[in-house]
Amino acid sequence: MTLLKTIDPSPAFEPKLATPGPERLISGSPAFRTWAQDSARDGTVNTGVWEATPGETHSIKGETFEFCHILEGVVELTEAGKQPVIYRAGDSFVMKPGYVGVWKTIETVRKIYVTVG
Repeated sequence: MTLLKTIDPSPAFEPKLATPGPERLISGSPAFRTWAQDSARDGTVNTGVWEATPGETHSIKGETFEFCHILEGVVELTEAGKQPVIYRAGDSFVMKPGYVGVWKTIETVRKIYVTVG
């Protein structure tokens, strides 16, 4: 077993497909594709690639910490009570446990993610 894991930004295997539940959807009809690539600590740490088409959803992290690195596309994140922040390809950010806000995909986005929680 190797302890070094490369995250493939364009995986060849089929992604898991999803759409937001009605309680999360704000506008549009975004579709999500997830290429889970590794997990550890009984599934509390996960890594992979995630993609979303344009739309707007409620983003609620709960107890989860999430690091994101944008590979392509544009998103606007608005934390509750804060000003919107735009992220583009090459940008990285962290949503900490307790984060509540709006995730607006402006251009189809693809990101590498690491979640801990």
